[in-house]
Amino acid sequence: MTEETTGESFSVTEPQADYDTPWKEAIEEYLEPFMAFFFPQVHDLVDWDRNPQSLDKELQQILRESESGRRIADKLFQVWLRDGAEVWVLIHIEVQSQEESNFARRMYQYHYRTFDRYERPVISLAVLGDERASWRPSSYGYALGGCELSLKFPVVKLLDYQAQWQTLEQSVNPFAVMVMAHLKTKATRGTPQEREQWKWSLVRGLFEREYNREEIEKLFRLVDWMMALPEELQRSFEEKLTRYQEEMRMPLLSRIEQRAMQAGILQNARESVIEILEMRFEEVPAQLREAINRIEDAALLKQLHRQAVTIGSVPEFQQLLSPNLAEN
Repeated sequence: MTEETTGESFSVTEPQADYDTPWKEAIEEYLEPFMAFFFPQVHDLVDWDRNPQSLDKELQQILRESESGRRIADKLFQVWLRDGAEVWVLIHIEVQSQEESNFARRMYQYHYRTFDRYERPVISLAVLGDERASWRPSSYGYALGGCELSLKFPVVKLLDYQAQWQTLEQSVNPFAVMVMAHLKTKATRGTPQEREQWKWSLVRGLFEREYNREEIEKLFRLVDWMMALPEELQRSFEEKLTRYQEEMRMPLLSRIEQRAMQAGILQNARESVIEILEMRFEEVPAQLREAINRIEDAALLKQLHRQAVTIGSVPEFQQLLSPNLAEN
């Protein structure tokens, strides 16, 4: 793709990129394309004429019982195989930027806890979105005193797709777009103007693929969410998008629709913060929910999202929002 530059100079503060939630929503929306793109061997086992069932509540219970139950990008689905068997598929999305020594053990813990609680066959899958090429955990096990235990799980490494960029550009699978957005969001950390250029390139590509209006809107929302820009660069991006649609006579995304999508992004960000608190602490006071739902600042919600993952208690989290709670 050919990049465009505006020649303008911006003084910007880069917002935190959000990888977890766009990936989670993309998998929820496009499970079959996800499997076809990343795990074709699993895709071919599944009877896609029967709708997969998302098991978020069951997964929350599993993670709540786990010491490391902080990965909100994980997804759990009930699917049926071509031979009629029922299988649960546990998809683990790891978007850390550095190696984690306990990752394989955590995969095993989630796997056996899922089987133990619900007594269903489990397929565990992992997507690694980090930046360390050599880190590729794919098994966990030990042997002692004649007793042996092991789990081997399929893994894909998003970094590998950097060498397949032309193939990604030509693919109509929505996860080709997700991979490009992920890689370029990582690559442009600290260079928001370059990120704006790549974001525009990827969004323009949505119009050039064989997508209908609904698909463009869904993927635009996910790319827009992941590739967070400072406010002034976001405005520049939106103006460029509006001009492009006018020139191409393709009024798919009006400014009103763009703002509506932004409102949807804010609402989903609020829900994600509340969801993490529920997963970790079970009860979230109504006053705290209301305070979170009043927040209109996407950057603040991303900060709170990260705080919710690591904070020690609900009262500590409430202290972060004390001005908002005082307004109630």
